[in-house]
Amino acid sequence: MPTRPRLVRSIPFWALVAASVATALSGAALLVDKLGVMTTTLTDGTATGVEVYVGQSVAVLGAILLGVGIVGVLISLAVAAAASLRPVPPVEIVEPIDWETESIAEADAPADADASAQAVEADAAELSTTR
Repeated sequence: MPTRPRLVRSIPFWALVAASVATALSGAALLVDKLGVMTTTLTDGTATGVEVYVGQSVAVLGAILLGVGIVGVLISLAVAAAASLRPVPPVEIVEPIDWETESIAEADAPADADASAQAVEADAAELSTTR
């Protein structure tokens, strides 16, 4: 039975998140910059038609980009919520674990390691005496 990759490893999901965050940040930067320029030039009386009328259009574009980025983040959250509702296939148990055998094997492991180390030393000693 083929399984779908987890959402954490899904490249399209992370592309959606990254593009949404980048769009929202660029829109926010554009909006704050143009509103700041417009506010500064209008309050000190040095505003030109380009700063006021073009600045308004660019500020609206920044607001649209910010909104699109926020909607993209909300869509990615909805995708994550929908992915958590997918049924998970049951785990197939091959054979039950006999915990008593496991604990006995772990208890005997150091003794086996000592015995094998002694056997290697004996073989090395035997080889050195035959030369």
